[in-house]
Amino acid sequence: MWGVHQNFKILEDEKVWQNPMETQNLKTHLIELSQLTGPSGHEKAIREYLRQQWQPLVDEFSTDKMGSLIAIKRGNGPEPRQRIMLAAHMDEIGLMVNDITDGYLRVVRVGGTDTRTLLAKSVTVHAYTGDIKGTVAIPPPHITNYTGGTKKYPELSDIWIDLGLSAEEVAQRVRIGDLITLDAPVIEFNDDVIATKAMDDRASVAAVTACLHYLQSRHHAWDVYAVATVQEEVGLVGARSAAYEVHPHLAIAIDVGFASQHGVSGDTHPEITEGPQIGIGPNFHEQLRQDMMNLAESINIKLLPEPTPSRSGTDAWEIQISHEGIPTALLSIPCRNMHTTVETVSVKTVQRTGRFMAEFISSLPPDYLDRFNWLDDDEADEDEK
Repeated sequence: MWGVHQNFKILEDEKVWQNPMETQNLKTHLIELSQLTGPSGHEKAIREYLRQQWQPLVDEFSTDKMGSLIAIKRGNGPEPRQRIMLAAHMDEIGLMVNDITDGYLRVVRVGGTDTRTLLAKSVTVHAYTGDIKGTVAIPPPHITNYTGGTKKYPELSDIWIDLGLSAEEVAQRVRIGDLITLDAPVIEFNDDVIATKAMDDRASVAAVTACLHYLQSRHHAWDVYAVATVQEEVGLVGARSAAYEVHPHLAIAIDVGFASQHGVSGDTHPEITEGPQIGIGPNFHEQLRQDMMNLAESINIKLLPEPTPSRSGTDAWEIQISHEGIPTALLSIPCRNMHTTVETVSVKTVQRTGRFMAEFISSLPPDYLDRFNWLDDDEADEDEK
């Protein structure tokens, strides 16, 4: 478990926080998060781990009826205090058994699993009798056209899981509806860049953890609600219920975004070591975004624009439209190879995202909303006429 660090300091020339142990601790935390199993609707292991990790950093916990973990760090402003919600989803994509024939398992998606990434992969079947190792079976190239011609990749209906067991054993140990996750060892390219499964969105959860650590040495007037949401990958379900539970005055959703890589335009997507990105578009409140950009510039943190002309497909979408509407921003951590078992992120970018959120929260005066433009300037002028 992380200790509570109190020795952050601000360097006047660079205006950054430094702690020589922080990056390594964050990396360990992120790796531990990624290796936990939590497909949409089955996030208990992540919730229990985060409750343990966040316990020294917050004042109280709750869990909403959908299963999202809500951790509250009280501010020191006058009551009734304003509430800011930080939302990062803890679920991951996976598979589910939907047929068993002759000892082989046919599967359906839980979230946006890509069939291109499944072939010949090792998996874990989380059977009701206990975990079972298996492989995604694929016919040899000598007798199939999956590697060429018009059918380059199989459809999900063509994929079968081989458990290496007899049909009788499989029938006794597995049932329809059992979950399956892909096995993914952690690849450490260097001290900063790592690749494995579930960085979407455990990298953002780790950024929230980093934010809570930074806040230990900061005064903040607002109450902070750190929320690890459930079931984002199957319809943003957890964010919807959590936003109604918390009813925040402001919200920041944190997710991964597309990073530059081979086959992806570098003109529109950043390197993983850049960022975080900040969303621009109708899903996000413009004044909130501009205030965050202004703060980032003043403390020498680079926030890269992420144009999002429609719904973002993140927790920000559901949070924004809950209750009477909540001013919401989106921070995105650049990620290569999204929705694969080698999702690749920079730990320093994760840390930078957490640090920026802590800076923004600390900068919020108690009366911030009193001078908040709820409408665009033109619309506000029309209302005053």
